[in-house]
Amino acid sequence: MRRSSRGDVDPFIVMDVLAQARALEAAGRSIIHMEIGQPGTGAPAGARHALQAALAGNPMGYTVGLGLPELRARIARHYQDWYGVMLNPDRVVITTGSSSAFILAFSALFDAGDTVGIGEPGYPSYRQILRAMSLPVVGIPTHAKQRYQLTPELLADHDLKGLLIASPGNPTGTMIAREEMRALIEHCAIHGISLISDEIYHGLHYDQRAISALELTDDVYVINSFSKYFGMTGWRIGWMVVPEAHVRTVERLAQNLFICAPHVSQLAALAAMECQDELELNRDVYAQNRQVLLDGLPKAGFINFSSPEGAFYVYADVRDITDDSLALASEILNEAGVAVTPGIDFDPHRGKGTLRFSYAGSAQDVAEGMRRLTDYMTQRKQRGANGQTK
Repeated sequence: MRRSSRGDVDPFIVMDVLAQARALEAAGRSIIHMEIGQPGTGAPAGARHALQAALAGNPMGYTVGLGLPELRARIARHYQDWYGVMLNPDRVVITTGSSSAFILAFSALFDAGDTVGIGEPGYPSYRQILRAMSLPVVGIPTHAKQRYQLTPELLADHDLKGLLIASPGNPTGTMIAREEMRALIEHCAIHGISLISDEIYHGLHYDQRAISALELTDDVYVINSFSKYFGMTGWRIGWMVVPEAHVRTVERLAQNLFICAPHVSQLAALAAMECQDELELNRDVYAQNRQVLLDGLPKAGFINFSSPEGAFYVYADVRDITDDSLALASEILNEAGVAVTPGIDFDPHRGKGTLRFSYAGSAQDVAEGMRRLTDYMTQRKQRGANGQTK
């Protein structure tokens, strides 16, 4: 049977690493997971209690395509509470995680063949979803001096129909400041570029909070999720805010592509939004984990990285150690029992010289992972100094 070329997407390497780590665990190995961006804290208690209550008597059938009205209204209030933005709940679309939000956004905004710009390094599924939808991807290299974020200057030579930005970013954890965000918004408005802002890591910051694009414009698609700050990865529930003129278009797409987001997850998400105290305690754990990596990575020999301002990742330049991050990640997994992600997931051109370390796990696991990394890399360096293969 013939296969579509749109299916020729690259693997999601971090999921391959996770599968390899799980196989080692099944064989009896102890593995510390510093590869995947999954909060070790899990869903807040209020969400789990809401699920139990719902199971007792709610049939949980289809909801309307845009999601439960009460959840949409609560998310709109969230924007007022966090950002001072008065938001019409009609503009909020409940989605099956952020992944379906990207599919809806790309479907609503672009025709096949439209070029969409993304920063490199960046979340790998951006590229693969766009490719599967016959949308040419323009990868735009960013650098440490720009904190791995896009700027109007970097966009100047590119003819784009769309632009995707992320703050805090994955894999770097760096953020776009207010005036930098304003400059990107103005550039897109001048050049007729549709802007999508990935804000999935909002709430996970360690000094100043992240700026939402909605603070500066309504002419934007903003995508968020309950997976990160709210710790609800497997619940597959997210949301999107779109301009009022686009609501009906997105609604028609959502009805046909997904019918609705899972009813049970919508109920749990509504409850999770009232768990602020617990969620802030979770953020304190990530802040402590972040400091463990900032202190420990240089001692392990990973000295070149930008300090993350948000999310729960450190993205390290390891070209002084290897020119094959995939091989190094495999070596660390098999020899040290620590799963990390090779940079080729995030940057197809320069990623052979980078690794991403996640500190989303428990404090105990992150500390143990850092101990194992330090011990192993010290031994590895000693073997190299003794003339053995690095």
